[in-house]
Amino acid sequence: MRQERGPETYSISLSIASGFEFVELVERVTATLARLAGFDEETAMWISMAVREAVINAIKHGNKEDRQKRVEIQYAFNHEGLSIRVLDQGSGFDLSQVPNPLDPENLLKPTGRGIFYMKAFMDEVDIWSSPGRGTVVRLRKKMRSESP
Repeated sequence: MRQERGPETYSISLSIASGFEFVELVERVTATLARLAGFDEETAMWISMAVREAVINAIKHGNKEDRQKRVEIQYAFNHEGLSIRVLDQGSGFDLSQVPNPLDPENLLKPTGRGIFYMKAFMDEVDIWSSPGRGTVVRLRKKMRSESP
């Protein structure tokens, strides 16, 4: 007999100053929420790594490490999956200008892989950014259905 779950959705928000000392906190909260949502340990780790990359980008590239600017992390989860939005207060950027980390001239660079990793670890990654309006990164991981 299959148990039906309700449509209940939980939401939690964090607001941090633009300092790298908060990245580990966000990573731990994300892993905990992913496990609460029903993901296994390995998947929770990959989700937390994706959020870590988004938060580092928000602090470094978005808010330019200006501690007066905030990074908002919004979580929503239910039995269907986990959705995370990371918002910065930066000046925005043109996504088409982000170098491809797989181009031969970029392969040995130690940075520039954050968006690539987010896309590898999550089911959906959407980025909205426009000059003067900051950036919003939405990450989504769907719950895999169990075998019939």
